[in-house]
Amino acid sequence: MSNIPEESLILVVDDTATNLEFVFEVLSDAGFEVAIASDGEIALKQVKYRLPDLILLDVMMPRINGFETCKKLKKNPETCDIPVIFMTANSDTDSKVEGLSIGAVDYITKPFHEKELLARIKTHLQLRNLTKTLEKRVADRTAALSKALQDLQESQLQLVQKEKMSALGQLVAGVAHEINNPVSFIHGNLGHASAYFQDMINLIDLYQQHYPEPVPEIQEEITAIDLKYVRSDLPNLISSMKEGVQRIRNISTSLRTFSRADSDRKVSCNIHDGIDSTIMILKHRLKASEDRPDIQVIRDYDNLPQVKCFSGQLNQVFMNLLANAIDALEESNSERNYIEIETNPNQLLIQTILTKDKNHVLIRIKDNGVGMSDDVQQKIFDHLFTTKPVGQGTGLGLSIARQIIVEKHGGTLEVNSASGQGSEFVITLPIR
Repeated sequence: MSNIPEESLILVVDDTATNLEFVFEVLSDAGFEVAIASDGEIALKQVKYRLPDLILLDVMMPRINGFETCKKLKKNPETCDIPVIFMTANSDTDSKVEGLSIGAVDYITKPFHEKELLARIKTHLQLRNLTKTLEKRVADRTAALSKALQDLQESQLQLVQKEKMSALGQLVAGVAHEINNPVSFIHGNLGHASAYFQDMINLIDLYQQHYPEPVPEIQEEITAIDLKYVRSDLPNLISSMKEGVQRIRNISTSLRTFSRADSDRKVSCNIHDGIDSTIMILKHRLKASEDRPDIQVIRDYDNLPQVKCFSGQLNQVFMNLLANAIDALEESNSERNYIEIETNPNQLLIQTILTKDKNHVLIRIKDNGVGMSDDVQQKIFDHLFTTKPVGQGTGLGLSIARQIIVEKHGGTLEVNSASGQGSEFVITLPIR
């Protein structure tokens, strides 16, 4: 019985005992498992406990006839695909048309001929098995195609994101380099300017010491330029310029740290440098505005060892999480005035912890913004999911961020949040 499943179960439904005995014996001898029912109601009850592979159904029976039984079977989603063969002594065409129209696959006319009975049963069992096999192959193929399409979409997104972040990194590194050259020049010259000024002050002191009574023209010029004020204020100006230049140098260093190009293998890095450089780049979003005070950044850093990582990609994750946190804080401010925000200020807590086994680092980034619903939390790491309008966002989705942490670094990225209570993202990274 090729293409017929082993131990195929056939349900025989007939109100005549001799017919049941004959069919039971023929089918059993042929190797089939056989169940019997004396009427339609009993048959409908039996199929609830075990689904047969084929049903032989007598047309003329008491209580409910074969046609009604067949209709009930076809209405039930669990039994609608079971092939039904009617058994009848009535060979008129109308009766056959009615049976076939309600879902039967064939007719067998009484009295039965053993070879014909077995041939028809085997044919329809083979057809059903082929149909089921084809449906499974189609379902498997559809699932495989859907998975391939999803993988392709994710790969395309990853390529786009990597190209975007690579281009951004190159741009940032280029800007940092261009800034660094003139700033270094200014920083170096300010030292010389300070020394030259001190030399000139010393010379003026010598003149005043040896010529305490200058001519009226010089005295008038001293009064006009307010020499005493210039002497006291110029060092402050130079000091302020040095401080400003140093801030620009710090920004340049942060830009270069953030955009550090990754090699094909991990390198040992200071995690805090990456976080601090990201905060420096986002500093313009943390400053006070007309609508709110500063966003408070609270750093709680543990004493961490160097961590082997792809620092450039890790910095991109920090950028994404911190930018999202700032977005959440700004959204929470939409219905609060300045005084209310000042009373309950916007806060970003960044905490790093070395685990007790000293094998992992925990990085917690927590805000007291709007938080997330359970539904959003279930989706935030999904491919292409975003809560931001078109054109907004950093360009690096949380699905890619998680991939960087999980697949590239063997760590974890999890979220804890509730609506109105802020959000916390927890990164776990192995040290090696």
